[in-house]
Amino acid sequence: MATAASVFTTFRDPAGTLRVEGERVLRTVHPEYAASTEAFLDSAVARELFASGALVGTQRLGYRADGALELEHSRIFFPSYAWEWSAAQYSDAALLTLDLCDKLLDHGFILKDATPQNILFSGSQPVLVDLLSVEKRDPLSPMWNAYSQFVRTFLLPLLAHRYLGWPLAASRFRRDGFEPQDIYPHLSLFRRWIGVARSSITLPLFFDRWSKGGKTPMAFRFSADTCTEILHARFRSLRKAIQSLEPGKLRSHWLGYTSHCDHYSLAARIRKEEFVTQALKTARPATVLDVGANTGVFSRLAAESGARVVALDIDGASTDRHYRSAHKAGLSILPLHADIARPTPSAGWRNLESLSLLDRCRRRFECVFLLGLLHHLLVSDQIPLAEIAALIAELAPRWIVAEWIPPTDPKFVEICRGRDARYAQLNEDAFHLAIAPSYRVAQREVLDNGRVLMLMQAR
Repeated sequence: MATAASVFTTFRDPAGTLRVEGERVLRTVHPEYAASTEAFLDSAVARELFASGALVGTQRLGYRADGALELEHSRIFFPSYAWEWSAAQYSDAALLTLDLCDKLLDHGFILKDATPQNILFSGSQPVLVDLLSVEKRDPLSPMWNAYSQFVRTFLLPLLAHRYLGWPLAASRFRRDGFEPQDIYPHLSLFRRWIGVARSSITLPLFFDRWSKGGKTPMAFRFSADTCTEILHARFRSLRKAIQSLEPGKLRSHWLGYTSHCDHYSLAARIRKEEFVTQALKTARPATVLDVGANTGVFSRLAAESGARVVALDIDGASTDRHYRSAHKAGLSILPLHADIARPTPSAGWRNLESLSLLDRCRRRFECVFLLGLLHHLLVSDQIPLAEIAALIAELAPRWIVAEWIPPTDPKFVEICRGRDARYAQLNEDAFHLAIAPSYRVAQREVLDNGRVLMLMQAR
C-alpha cells in the first residue's frame, strides 16, 4: 500500500494489478489477458454469478492507450483474511470455490487459482473477488491445475484444525498452505489411513516417494464429455471432504456467556437489550463495530436496525457460532476471530499485502459497541484508561455504546485475581474524565447489578 489513497495488492498476478483509491477498487488487466477477460465478462455464467453475489460486481471502464483493460469492482465494506475466520467461514469459502468451479465448468471456464486469499466476506456471505482467476479451460483435460493449491490452502488447514487442534490463524504464516509431510508425522496411525487424511496426506506421500523411485504414472486420453464428468466428480469428492471436516461439538468457557451469565438477572439482561435498541434508534448508525461480540446478541440488534456490522471476539468457538447464526439468517454481520488488544498486524511482502486490523477499522464505523469489555481491557490486558480512550478516538466513531463495570462487580473481582487494591480507585468518573475530550454522555442507565450503560456522542 504505497499511500493511504492508493493500495496495490496483486503484484503477484501476471494477468493484472489492483488498486484501491478511496472507495473505488480499480483493476488493470494486462493487454495479453484483456480479450479472455472480456470473453468471460460477456458470458452467461458471469452474469449469473454477478447476479447471485458469488462473484464481486465488475464494471468495464474501457481500454488504455497501451491496450490494457480497466475495470472497477464493487467495494467490499470490510476486507478480512483467512487467519481471522472461524472454521465455518473457512469451510464456506472452500465450498464457494468448489461451487464456482462446478458452475464455470459447463461453460468452458475454470478457476486457475484456489486459495482463501481470493475470497472476502460481504457480511456473512463469501464472495470471490479475484476475477482474473477465471480462465478458459482445455476441454480435453481432466486435470484441475489448482487442485493441489486447494488441498494445501483449504483442505489441509481444516484437517489440521479438526484433528490436531492447530489454529486456523496459522495460515498467516503459511501463504501457500500446508504440505502433506507437514501434517503426517502428527497424525496417529489410525487417523493416517481413514477418511480425508488417507486421500490427501498418506497416499500422496506414498505416490510421491514411488514416483521418485523412477516410476511415472500412465497417461490417458479422454473425450471432452468424459473430462467434464471427471472434473465434476472431483469437485463433488472435495466438497464431501470439506464437509467431513466440520468441527465437533464446540466447547468454550465463553460460549453462551451472554444468555447464561449469572451476574445478570433476567430483568437486567432484558433492560440491557432495550437500552442498546434505544441507543440504535437514537444514533441510527449505518455501520457498527461490535468489540467483544461473543455470540452476537447485540450485533444482531444492530444488523436488524439496518446497520452493517463487523463483530470481533477473541473466542473462536463463540465467533464460529456467531457466524453460523448470521449466515443462516442472512444478516449483514461479519464475525471475526480477532483481539482488539492484540490486533491482527499487517502481513505479506514488506507488510504491504494485507492491512492490519486497526488500519481497516479506522474511520469505517459510525458506532462502536464496548459492552462487557472495558474491565477485560483494564485488568486482563492491563491497558490504561487513557490508552483505551485514545484508541476509541483514533477509530473516530460518531457514537459509542459502552458498559462500565465497577471494581466491586463479581466478574471484575474474579479477573483481578487478588489485585483488587490496584484497581480500587477506578470508577465511572475516571472513565468519563478519560473520554470527555472526545465524547459526551447522551444517555445513561444503571442496571440492578451496578453496571452502567452509556450512549456517548462525539463532541
